[in-house]
Amino acid sequence: MEIAITGGSGFIGGHLAQRLAAEGHKVVLISRKASTNDLRPASQHVASDLSNPLVLERAFAGCKAVAHCAGINREIGAQTFQKVHVVGTQNIVAAAHKAGVKKIVLISFLRARPNCGSAYHESKWTAEEIVRGSGLPFTIVRAGVVYGRGDHMLDHLSHALYTFPLFATVGFTEKSIRPLAVEDLVKILRATLIDNRLNCRTVAVTGPEQLFLSEAVKRVARVVGKDPRMIKAPVLFHYLFARLLELTMTIPMVAQAQVRILAEGIVESALPTDPLPYDLKPNLRFTENQIRQGLPPPGPFTIRDLRACA
Repeated sequence: MEIAITGGSGFIGGHLAQRLAAEGHKVVLISRKASTNDLRPASQHVASDLSNPLVLERAFAGCKAVAHCAGINREIGAQTFQKVHVVGTQNIVAAAHKAGVKKIVLISFLRARPNCGSAYHESKWTAEEIVRGSGLPFTIVRAGVVYGRGDHMLDHLSHALYTFPLFATVGFTEKSIRPLAVEDLVKILRATLIDNRLNCRTVAVTGPEQLFLSEAVKRVARVVGKDPRMIKAPVLFHYLFARLLELTMTIPMVAQAQVRILAEGIVESALPTDPLPYDLKPNLRFTENQIRQGLPPPGPFTIRDLRACA
């Protein structure tokens, strides 16, 4: 089967592409920058920022389904939530119709909803509504915090633990998270794309284990051999700190949208969803072995992570 994946060189899209290619499916990787380094067996790469429906239509030609994994957690220049999540999704739906695509699978966010004061959450919700109203068979996967090799969670957290002796939790009242292994998420995406399951459903996907953010940090710290002092800091401090990092770092250690996410907690969907079949429910716990498999090479943040030195 031939499958197109937006955000194909990114974290979730890349893991999905590896799984599908390993099974012998042809994958079309769509991302902003085409790079031969990202090519995998039985795949091709198309450069697109999702702004040109004609490019997308040509990329989708011959594809049975599209996995829309592209997304951003911070706005940089022309790459805004409106352009990427909303206009990009509109263009994908239009191109899918013209190319004869039979299904769209959208990666959304667990807490996406309208009128909540967060452009990230609201744009993700709007993308969901575009897909639901597309007239095409669809599956919307509302994922929580996802971790694994190449992610932002373990990558940034581990580098922060090598850099700072302190870790500040978001707010004075701790919120919980349910870390989701990317392997469990990919299993669900494969079922929707290849086995044609979960048609016209919106499902919430979180990991099997609920824990406070501080406990998740401590587990990662044990694996990397660090013992940070845990402190509590107000949400406003984190917003200001995230804004500073967005202005100064090439890839910010934390973005303002992520502060909002952590301040709310990442445990359950903000809106009702359809039940997930038992055989597709995630079962990989946030163990030290799972953490170790997802960690990047060890080391702190350096001046090379600053925009001025990029």
